[in-house]
Order: sequence, then C-alpha cells, then structure tokens
Amino acid sequence: MSDHTNSKITTLGGGCFWCLEAIFDDTQGVEKVISGYSGGKVVNPTYEDVCRGTTGHAEVVQIKFNQRLISFREILQIFFTIHDPTQLNRQGNDIGTQYRSVIFYHSKEQKAEAKKIINELEEDAIWPDPIVTEVTAFTDFFPAEEYHQDYFKRNPDQPYCQLIIVPKIIKFREKYANKWYKTSHL
Repeated sequence: MSDHTNSKITTLGGGCFWCLEAIFDDTQGVEKVISGYSGGKVVNPTYEDVCRGTTGHAEVVQIKFNQRLISFREILQIFFTIHDPTQLNRQGNDIGTQYRSVIFYHSKEQKAEAKKIINELEEDAIWPDPIVTEVTAFTDFFPAEEYHQDYFKRNPDQPYCQLIIVPKIIKFREKYANKWYKTSHL
C-alpha cells in the first residue's frame, strides 16, 4: 500500500521512453511509471505527431516514487547512468528533439537537486563532452498510446529491446543492485 504523503512525481526524458520505463519499472521505491510526452505545444499529441519533431514534446516517463524508499537524487543518479546526457537531441540512433535529455522538475527542490547533480557530474568529468540535459519546469504530461506502455515487458525478444534496452538493464543491475527488486524480464 502506498503512503501518499511520501509519494512524489518526476518526469524525465532520456531518449526512447521504452528504455527509461524498463529500468524504472524495476526500481525499488518506484510505484508507477507511465510513458508519455511532455514539453510541447500541442495538446494530446500522438506518437506520430511527436515523431515528426514538430510538436516540441520529448518522449518521457512520468515516475511516481516513494521518497522514503528512493530519493529524487537516487532517481537522477540512475537516470544519468542509463543514458548519455551529452548527446544533444538524440540517444544513439534515435535522433530528434523528442529524444532530448531533459528533467521536467515538479518543485523548486527538484530543480535545485537536478542542477546540483549536473554540476557534480560535470566536476567529476565522467563524460568527455559537456552535459546538455535541460532542466525545465514541468507544465504538462500526455500518456503515450497503450501499446507503448510496458513495452519491454510485453516485447522482450523484439530486436530493439535486445540490442538497446537489455544492455541498459544489465548496467543498471550491476551499478544499482540494491535498488533493483522486481522480477526479471530477461
């Protein structure tokens, strides 16, 4: 049972939402993950609209989490581990503004924490290029079509899932074994 006083929401974009959903869906303390679209100028966009790159939306996941079990900082640490925040408007072969790295903050505390962790990562020089992750105020969220929800769980053998998502899951499990808890999809 969820304790609503400890439930918080964050909205993150880091490439294809299938990748982020597959990781955060198996993260301890995460209560719900929904794939969708944020940051655009069109109400109720479709996947096809967003893929055209003209709506301004990013593919995102909206994550409801229990802050007693996982902090916003820990969510961001995982987020920065499972995607490349130095790629502008792309992740690997997924190219376009809809695949940008973005944190849509829901509070001034989330904004401060996001900027803090980005500064720390820049100081640590983990990547040879600068971090281009946007830190932007949350304005809206539109759930993606049903066939996008739980995509990896329903399509684990699909080539994109095997080539792109599985390596991210393995990396997550190796680095954050204490935060992974659900049944395996592999």
